[in-house]
Amino acid sequence: MATGRRTTIADIAARAGVSISAVSFALNGRPGVSEATRERVRQVARDLDWQPHTAARALGGAKAGSIGFVLNRPARTLGTESFFGDLISGIQLGLTGTHIGMTLLVARDAEEELETYRDWWRGHRVDGVIVIDPRRDDDRLRLLAELGMPSVVVGSHPSPAGAAPSVWIDDSDATDTVLRYLRALGHRRIAHVSGPPEFEHTALRIDRVRAFAGDDPDDRTESVPTDYSAEAGAAATRRLLSGATRPTAIVFDNDVLAVAGLGVASEMGVRVPQDVSIVSFDDSAMIRLVRPAITSLTRDTVELGQRAAVLLREQIEADTALPSRPGPELTLSVRESTARVTP
Repeated sequence: MATGRRTTIADIAARAGVSISAVSFALNGRPGVSEATRERVRQVARDLDWQPHTAARALGGAKAGSIGFVLNRPARTLGTESFFGDLISGIQLGLTGTHIGMTLLVARDAEEELETYRDWWRGHRVDGVIVIDPRRDDDRLRLLAELGMPSVVVGSHPSPAGAAPSVWIDDSDATDTVLRYLRALGHRRIAHVSGPPEFEHTALRIDRVRAFAGDDPDDRTESVPTDYSAEAGAAATRRLLSGATRPTAIVFDNDVLAVAGLGVASEMGVRVPQDVSIVSFDDSAMIRLVRPAITSLTRDTVELGQRAAVLLREQIEADTALPSRPGPELTLSVRESTARVTP
């Protein structure tokens, strides 16, 4: 009958008919017991559904058997952005067959994220972490380096030598791809509805949008920051389309913003793509199902997560920082939301 009490190595020793020290040797792969005894002890441990205690494993220098992933985003945006679900699925795929788990936490703010890393490392809860949304001056990366905690960054460029490696997608080049396409369609007034500028990938996109206009007096570009929410995306689009000289194309940093912008255009009687073209930096079922379907940059986010998990596993086993690796390539998926500028 189940008692609710946690199974101990003393219980395993009694069931297997061996000493407690023999059980410890067998379960930790140490010499001192025969292979027959080792297998008998392991079978009893399985029968009793025994699990090692995290603190005891830490004292013994064993791996925690888990990696960590902190999402520091408003909870209301996590349920609407498919990016995070795809990324987590890819991370899990990268752990398949390894018996390594993932510890996931949604942080309320930057300080909670930092404290989580400290707690995880002190408590031997995880062996390393995957970090997203890097900043140009990132307290998280400094802390992880101070702790000596293995980490991998999902970022926009290769990490500097000796730093935590990244799996990266070139956001500058991605932005240029979108802007070159819109210019080829005759667009000269291009607006950009972005995420928070403190994120490195957002800052890179804003820089490229600003640089794209250059000295050409006919080119007018503008970036409007938001918090990634549909409400903020709608407000930014409403302001842009209410101006005296409205843009002929708007590029949105994610699919939630893009769909919100499409809704505002419909609300205001602005035709897409005849009056304004719309492009998203993210591709999901959401923007493929609306009408008109939205042109987007397409990447395999599941593969991005898988590559990050594999690199982190290798980083945990390495004595030094491994080189960064490119993420899956981006392609431009042209749909009904973009068209040539009407004279």
